[in-house]
Amino acid sequence: MTSDARAGETPPDVSSFQVDLRGLVDLLSHHLYSSPRVYVRELLQNAVDAVTARHAVDPAAPVRVRLSSEAGRVSIEDSGIGLTADEVRTLLATIGRSSKRGGDFGLESARREFLGQFGIGLLACFVVAREIRVVTRSARTSDAAPVEWLASDDGSYTVRVLPDEARPEAGTTVYLEPRPGAEEWTAAARVEELARDFGSLLPYDITFRGDDGDERPVTDRPAVWERDHPTPAARRVALSGHCARLFGFTPLDIIDLDLPVAGVRGVAYVLPEPTSPAHRTGHRAYLKGMLLTDHEDKLLPEWAFFVRAVVDADSLRPTASREHLYDDETLAAVRDALGARIRQWLAELAAGAPDRLAAFLSVHHLGVKSLARHDPELFELMLPWLPFETSEGQQNLEEFAAAHSEIHFTRTVEEFRQIAPIAAAHGLGVVNAGYTYDAELLGLLSGIRPSVKVSELDAGAVTDRLDPVPTTEELALAAFLGTARARLDPHGCDVALRAFQPVTVPALFLDDRQARHERDRASAQETADSLWSDILGSLRGSAPRARLVLNHNNPLIRRIAALPDAELTGTAVESLYGQALLMSQRPLRPADSTLLNRAFLGLLEWATHSAAQSANPQEDQQ
Repeated sequence: MTSDARAGETPPDVSSFQVDLRGLVDLLSHHLYSSPRVYVRELLQNAVDAVTARHAVDPAAPVRVRLSSEAGRVSIEDSGIGLTADEVRTLLATIGRSSKRGGDFGLESARREFLGQFGIGLLACFVVAREIRVVTRSARTSDAAPVEWLASDDGSYTVRVLPDEARPEAGTTVYLEPRPGAEEWTAAARVEELARDFGSLLPYDITFRGDDGDERPVTDRPAVWERDHPTPAARRVALSGHCARLFGFTPLDIIDLDLPVAGVRGVAYVLPEPTSPAHRTGHRAYLKGMLLTDHEDKLLPEWAFFVRAVVDADSLRPTASREHLYDDETLAAVRDALGARIRQWLAELAAGAPDRLAAFLSVHHLGVKSLARHDPELFELMLPWLPFETSEGQQNLEEFAAAHSEIHFTRTVEEFRQIAPIAAAHGLGVVNAGYTYDAELLGLLSGIRPSVKVSELDAGAVTDRLDPVPTTEELALAAFLGTARARLDPHGCDVALRAFQPVTVPALFLDDRQARHERDRASAQETADSLWSDILGSLRGSAPRARLVLNHNNPLIRRIAALPDAELTGTAVESLYGQALLMSQRPLRPADSTLLNRAFLGLLEWATHSAAQSANPQEDQQ
């Protein structure tokens, strides 16, 4: 009795959790793995780990891994460490317990070389097999007998000792009897294809034998990016062919990814066509030579969406299914280091290969802009290269800042397109920041070019740059301007008269963010209940109002200003306001739509009435 037990109490029974093997097989088959194809990887992985374990205790041991698929039956033989009868009996007693742990077999020094866990990996073969037979002989003791482990997908298994001739040499052979419906995954052509896909970079020579009896190599080492080539051009051709086979495109450029400290080696292929930043690119990741996944989306920073990478890593961890990389601090550090390598590549292009950089930016300037938001040094380096849409055409910011000490920008493409021809005619420097990342980059420009002032375009800045109308002429139009202002005041819009180019533009609608906020507040106040109307009314500030700038150079404006009928003049001004709103492509408020309808009907009524008068002058006189 323990000291904690009370007198008269029965000590509790101590038992271990029992594993429902049938339930575990179902879990592995239908939930842990994304596809039955992974069983080939698990077979290769177990064989490679067994050979690695044997080499840890006997470096002179032979190396042999043979995979075969004959008549739909898959088997794999290795010259690895093997298992004793006791080890086989405990193999499935504790699911998830590795057969390669240092405490069990004295292989602590080799643990970093292992890819997975034998127990779980072997059970994964039930995704395609109804029966698994393992014949194994341990290499650790000379008197170890061969042992057979025979398991069924119903959760039962048996263990028996075999005579010596059943397996004379140390190692393991696994036989899979396919389940009905899984024949496509055990066909020779499919097994060979999967073996090459998963195991081409594994550290040991692996062969495959199919129904034809021929034995062919599976491994193809070293990796194409680590091979010696006679010239840089030959290497580029080889890597381009590798990219075309893996990803289906010929790369625009190739970036070497080599991080010896992190044990990461590989390449990144630059996509030849633009891609969306929202598209998460899948990268091909190997772990110690074994393909882990061909759609890893956490290997590179999000801004590097313009490349597809292939890497082989030693230090990264796989997830439980070993189909993705575990997103931990190590992966984060590798991701940052790979991102730094891509930034370095860009800097090298800017310094020594301007033609290649220009070709790259013509396709992927959006990706570089995304990166430059968080890297002022790179942004400054890319200033002579990154294209922006400006009032003087497509230019880089280096050129544009040299010509304009004050740069204005619009936040929408529609606003820019309305103002661009007028800004160009009057020397106003305007950049279209309606595209992704452009507004953020313009916000950084003053930090690296202190002499340049950057601000969002507002109505006052544009109006001040336009030519004023002579005072005498503006006074002569005072009545017209008074009518125009009276008509548009209920809509929160002022009226100004200026002379500007091009002459074909009769009126220009200008506002800024504060003016739009005030318009939205006023619109919301009109439709709100009494409580919210009072609250919104208390928020009214002294924000600048929108402005309709009439072009005194435009003949239509002069004719409207000369109309003797004040009502008709007001209707015409409302039409100009509506047309300018439509040209700016801003959303119309209900009041704006009502104004447009009223102005259209008013002008239509005036036109038809005038036509009727011209056709029947006598009737009008009567």
